[in-house]
Amino acid sequence: MLNLSQRLTLQQKLTPQQVQYLQMLQLPVLALEQRIKAELEMNPLLEEVDDMELTQEQEDTALDELPEPTVDGQTEEQTTSDEDDRYTFEDFMNDELEGYKTSQMNYESEERDEFPQPAEVTLAQRLKDQILLLDLTPDERVLCEEIIGNIDEDGYLRRELPLIVQDLNLAQGLSITNERAEEILKLIQRLDPPGIASRNLQECLIVQLEVGDVQPKLKELALSILCEHFEDFTLKHYEELAKDLNLTLDQLKPIIELIQKLNPKPGEGQISVEQNYIIPDFIVERDNGDFIVMLNDRTVPTIRVNRRYKELMMQSSKKTASNGVRKFIRQRFEAAKWFIASINQRRDTMIKVMRAIIEKQHEFFETGENLKPMIYKDIADNIGMDISTISRVVNGKYVQTEYGVFELRYFFSDKLTTFTGEEIANKEVKRMIKEIIEQENPDHPLSDDKIAEMLNKQGLNIARRTVAKYREAMKIPVARLRRKI
Repeated sequence: MLNLSQRLTLQQKLTPQQVQYLQMLQLPVLALEQRIKAELEMNPLLEEVDDMELTQEQEDTALDELPEPTVDGQTEEQTTSDEDDRYTFEDFMNDELEGYKTSQMNYESEERDEFPQPAEVTLAQRLKDQILLLDLTPDERVLCEEIIGNIDEDGYLRRELPLIVQDLNLAQGLSITNERAEEILKLIQRLDPPGIASRNLQECLIVQLEVGDVQPKLKELALSILCEHFEDFTLKHYEELAKDLNLTLDQLKPIIELIQKLNPKPGEGQISVEQNYIIPDFIVERDNGDFIVMLNDRTVPTIRVNRRYKELMMQSSKKTASNGVRKFIRQRFEAAKWFIASINQRRDTMIKVMRAIIEKQHEFFETGENLKPMIYKDIADNIGMDISTISRVVNGKYVQTEYGVFELRYFFSDKLTTFTGEEIANKEVKRMIKEIIEQENPDHPLSDDKIAEMLNKQGLNIARRTVAKYREAMKIPVARLRRKI
């Protein structure tokens, strides 16, 4: 049975302009620069302003004013020139529309690289070049290339060698035995960098010792440790190692140091053109006790609406322009206006958030220490904005201070309460734990229980499991693995 009913609901919707502003707000400085350049390509009403033009424009505010029409609907300059140039608006706009469509299609269909990338020799190519110097048959070279293709980013061969040989023999009709494949693998492992294509850490370290220029006595003892006592070495059972090798701890120390200097990841360290560099979004400087906040937008283009189009808009209302031209001008003008407004609103919001952070963390910006507990809601309440807005500003943004470059999220942390009721940021607790570990006796590292006991004596109400959680977050191993001779 059908029924009719009424229902009153409230819905909150974002306008396209608000969505654009929020999208711009979460962009870091490099992404913002690319976004503006893309918009300059897409919208012919926008133009980039250089520093000289910007200075002149600021001095002469009349340039921003629309031309005043006379009684007949034309400016004084147009009155004398329109008689000789009657095609100006219509023909100009037709040309611009064609150019806009062409540039838009090119922009959407082509991926342009603004900066040419330098050629680089990859690790795989370096290994293949070295294989050419080995005395191998064509079939064996094919196996070498297949092994190199299965090396992971750390330099290890994760796929089983018999499976590689089996696949090659079946797919390409080769007849390579597993024994010969092992011999070829050993040749590859002794190329540069040594230890490449090893199947585990133990094999990687052994190969590096075998090809390394080391004193024979030290090499013999080190190989004995890696081949026969590898588990005791990884667990740092130094007393048992010394007893098995009939050495004192002082005699064992240089052998352990030799092994620890070997490279556990021979595939790492390759320079890539895709490396990321941190570009700070803010620069904070101190001036006579005050902090000056600047947006690092020197590379961001300054844009404005093309003045020529402003004049054409005035002409379009008085001349016989087609509906398509008028609609195109109006749409592009509105898009340009809201785009510029979004950039300005983004700048104001980011400055407000950064100043609020400095106000809350004033002591840190002065001394580089004593970070206070702070959450997004504290900043949102301070500047009267929503928490989601603060999150968009903070995520992926960096600030350059006199104590280093920090991600804005670094200044936000939960709190711990001391026995006196004072609140302290958990990042300060992590710093205290790290300092305690750095000052510990390497022969007898401190356990998590002992670190928690030491922090409790300093007035911090912290449990052992919390110490373990913070230690693991800082990628510090347990006490047993921090032990040194």
